[in-house]
Amino acid sequence: MGEQPIFSTRAHVFQIDPNTKKNWVPTSKHAVTVSYFFDCTRSVYRIISLDGSKAIINSTITPNMTFTKTSQKFGQWADSRANTVYGLGFSSESQLAKFAEKFAEFKEAARLAKEKSQEKMELSSTPSQESIPGDLLSPLSPDTINGTELERVTPDTPQHIEARAEPSHKTLPPSHSSSSMNKHWEAELEALKGNNAKLTAALLESSANVKQWKQQLGAYQEEAERLHKRVTELECVSGQTTVIKSQKTELNQTIEELEAALKAKEEELERLKEEVETANGFQFKKESLSQKLQDTESRNQALEARLSELEQRLEGQQQEREAFRDSLRSLLELLDGKIFELTELRDTLGKLLESS
Repeated sequence: MGEQPIFSTRAHVFQIDPNTKKNWVPTSKHAVTVSYFFDCTRSVYRIISLDGSKAIINSTITPNMTFTKTSQKFGQWADSRANTVYGLGFSSESQLAKFAEKFAEFKEAARLAKEKSQEKMELSSTPSQESIPGDLLSPLSPDTINGTELERVTPDTPQHIEARAEPSHKTLPPSHSSSSMNKHWEAELEALKGNNAKLTAALLESSANVKQWKQQLGAYQEEAERLHKRVTELECVSGQTTVIKSQKTELNQTIEELEAALKAKEEELERLKEEVETANGFQFKKESLSQKLQDTESRNQALEARLSELEQRLEGQQQEREAFRDSLRSLLELLDGKIFELTELRDTLGKLLESS
């Protein structure tokens, strides 16, 4: 799996009331584990917290986020993608300071990763700039969509938060692990869907640019042929004068520039073909992940059916055990009655023997 936890702590989790935007609503009854995760394949940092099998925090860190300390043991940040504000109550100031330090560190790392990604996209999408007749249209670079940060709110901070010192790592039950795996695959599938949509849009745009470039290449080739013919005509008509030589030199330079432009466009076409192949690879990976997700869900359903069957069998065995206990009680009562009768018979026989 590409996403790994890199820092964990424990805290009480809150979310801002969506109606009032002032009051905090607790999302966990007790302190839970809050972890930073890093996805090395996409260079993305996330804050994730689970309460049982429910994800109460799933926030992707972006360069425009800010973690604010509102008290000695409480901090908050706004997530525009989730359209909410998260709050964390810690048991000590040192835990809050450590969490805030990691938030700033991973926020800076996310900013550097984003800038690096933008530089790569700009370098790959900018064509060679050459002085040739008729400027080539450069492909449009994908717009960078920056989510606007939610309006910072400073609601009433919970003052009394009792948090016991518990270990930061806890072994999850099998059902919890299966649910977490499903959520991870779903998140991976959604991310691949988003990447696939972006690549599809880029391919459509590139296809339009390729058609235009092909038309321009055809025009340049016709121009080059015309210039070659013109050079031949000039050489036939005129002598080897200085003027003709200079014109020939200029025409040769123009031809070389056109050939260089043609070569650059051919390289651009090859790069676009590679991008198409990469997009096909992403599509195959998405289908593979979808199949794995379906297999996991079917296995979960089979396990749940088997668990239900075992519970029914256990309940039936318990009922049979209760019936057996009732039968034993009846036999014991009957045996007690027989023993009492035998005791009376013995006493009677003893009296008869004494009297005889």
